[in-house]
Amino acid sequence: MSEPVLHLSSLVGSPLLDSSGERLGQVEDLIARLDTGEQLPSVTGLKARIGGRELFVPADRIERLEPQDARTLTTKLNLAQFERRPGEVLLRADVLGRSMIDVNTARLVKAREVELVCDGGIWRVAGIDPALGAGIRRFLPRRFRGHERDHAAFVPWSQIEPFVGHVPSSRLRLAPRRLARLHPAQIADLVEAASHEEGEEIMQAVGQDKELEADVFEELDDEHQVEFLKERPDQEVAAVLGRMESDDAADLLLELDQDRRLPVLNLMPAAEQRKIKRLLGYNPSTAGGLMNPDFATLPADASVAQALERVRASELPPAQLLAIWVIDEQGKLVGGVFSSELIQADGDAAVTSLIETRVPAISAEKELPEIARLMADFDLLAMPVIDADGQPIGVISFDDVLERLIPEEWRWRAGEARE
Repeated sequence: MSEPVLHLSSLVGSPLLDSSGERLGQVEDLIARLDTGEQLPSVTGLKARIGGRELFVPADRIERLEPQDARTLTTKLNLAQFERRPGEVLLRADVLGRSMIDVNTARLVKAREVELVCDGGIWRVAGIDPALGAGIRRFLPRRFRGHERDHAAFVPWSQIEPFVGHVPSSRLRLAPRRLARLHPAQIADLVEAASHEEGEEIMQAVGQDKELEADVFEELDDEHQVEFLKERPDQEVAAVLGRMESDDAADLLLELDQDRRLPVLNLMPAAEQRKIKRLLGYNPSTAGGLMNPDFATLPADASVAQALERVRASELPPAQLLAIWVIDEQGKLVGGVFSSELIQADGDAAVTSLIETRVPAISAEKELPEIARLMADFDLLAMPVIDADGQPIGVISFDDVLERLIPEEWRWRAGEARE
């Protein structure tokens, strides 16, 4: 940075001087507003202790801020008691030493130091220093609190999302549009790494996008899924489960207290209820317990052009349209084709002409080891599950199998998201 840099810990506790250089009191904290949309929030004033009272000194009354002191433009100050105003954040009390989200790296970082920069006479919050050394320097005597001007650990404020649920006067919330830049699995990692209060704040933010909320719930481990549903009313829980993939919703329903399962299930849409009830009839470690009952099918006499039109019109998410399952007039499985094959094929060609090798299908009772072996042998991303009549009743995806095979201790990812 070419602008003058000030470290918050160097200023807090320093003398507050008037325009003639006489000591008025002591700097207690700096005040900023984070809800203005500015890339670098501006400092709106400071909180000072003068004669045993906490006073507010507005930014336009401050001549300079330096590590050794702060100087006002006047010898007289308004002696009214300091009170927080809506949206005001105290940088020492509310930011320093607290966790925040680094949106670029999808990690929780601790603000062990807050750095300020002077831009055209206006002091702004430039970013934070999460390095352990910065935290240690805060507790040294003031004369030993030297700081490096440039350092690799610096995180610019533009990529920071602060937690503000603990701020009494703040109306801020985590910005869902910024969190939406992350993959749901990354957001789930952050939730699992955060404290309960921080996790709640993240979930409230993603809850403004109901589809994203459902995706994040699917990625959370069982413990955190239950933790963030426990205090919600049955209607809200049913709404979350209703937006999740049916197989994930069935698994989560079983994690709820037994006396809540049926009431929550009865509040879900009828179609989802039927799917979940069917899935609950299977052992979770079998094909029936692993399968997703939502998949795309095509009649065997369809052309490639007709198949592509059906894919375009489908309301299924793209991940469930990678493979399309071809059925005959009796509804029996003929084979599967990939969407990429349809795109490359001639529009007038028959879909069945693309089926070169019959994809292995399994019954709902097949166990996980056999499912994994077949998917590995045939290099499958998805495999159909059929009933006794040979009709497809669900699809198992590679990621569902992989999730069940990964050892429990490998799934704990909280350390990955916290620095």
